[in-house]
Amino acid sequence: MRAGFLGVLVVFVATVAYVTWHLLRVTPGGWAPKLGVVCLFLVWMGAAFASMGLRDRAPVALVSALYEVGHPWMIAYLYLMIAFLLADLGVLVRLIPRGALAGNGAAMAGILGAVALLLAAGGIHYRHKYREELTLRTEKPLARPLTVVLASDLHLGYSNRRREFARWVDLIGAENPDLVLFGGDIVDIRVRPLLEGGFAEEFARLGAPVFAVPGNHEYIGRLPDAERFFADAGITLLRDSVARFEGLTLIGRDDRSNRDRKALADLAGVAEGFTILLDHQPYHLEEAEQAGIDFQFSGHTHRGQVWPLSWLTDALYEKAWGHHRRGNTRYYISSGLGIWGPKIRIGTRSEYLVLHISN
Repeated sequence: MRAGFLGVLVVFVATVAYVTWHLLRVTPGGWAPKLGVVCLFLVWMGAAFASMGLRDRAPVALVSALYEVGHPWMIAYLYLMIAFLLADLGVLVRLIPRGALAGNGAAMAGILGAVALLLAAGGIHYRHKYREELTLRTEKPLARPLTVVLASDLHLGYSNRRREFARWVDLIGAENPDLVLFGGDIVDIRVRPLLEGGFAEEFARLGAPVFAVPGNHEYIGRLPDAERFFADAGITLLRDSVARFEGLTLIGRDDRSNRDRKALADLAGVAEGFTILLDHQPYHLEEAEQAGIDFQFSGHTHRGQVWPLSWLTDALYEKAWGHHRRGNTRYYISSGLGIWGPKIRIGTRSEYLVLHISN
């Protein structure tokens, strides 16, 4: 574990040094403008890390401001690294003359301008919430046709604040759902901003029964605190447990963070009627098929949030995003309604699912 962390740290420091060196090199003029650009880049990075280090001590408003200002740095750093790597590759294959970027104001303006446009477009794109719809028919008895709204990865807290969440509640409420299901990571890092911000009042506006399962972020942010908040907000938390609603059986698995969680086969053994499985992390999708689950909803992947990280999640998971099928079991892997860290999406989307179930 420690060796793995040290390896990641070494890679991170090396890549930040790589980007910093290229910023220093491409900036025209003397040492004053060069150091000014580098200092701005490093101070921006410092704001991102300060937001994480101060989240348990500083006022919520200050930490939220640091989140808003600092976290886009992560995406800027990623795309600057890609730009400079491509430039170095171009020099290596002799498409770009050696030294062409040194002190080149036009190249600097082009690279920084392109990254700035990407960040701005990704921020606008994140604010748009996509509505995905799915209709399933079943021969299993239902009390009536049902409309279920499902969402995952809200990541509420320092970054996604109450005003933004209120807009999401309005979108969900407009569907007139019979049931609302959340697939984990409702809480981002800590419960404190949800308590101080009165988020529980927004959950009460959903106007339908609400069930949820924990995600890895509930564990990161201290699960007992999250459980108390869910109880106050009227959310029924399913941790390796089963609930029934109007002919549906809802199976909620504890997150994989709990290595002692129950086997799905044990939970599905008591299922009756149409079964919906909530399992935050979409690993081992074959288990739902083997257990005879009708529909599984998962999240967690965010589909990488930005390209090209989406390529990585697509490679890591059997299905990292979207509709999927195994035998008679249907799946939807959500890229999430909210987001972790920078509120930017490039090549992915923020979404919720409206599921219609009828005979």
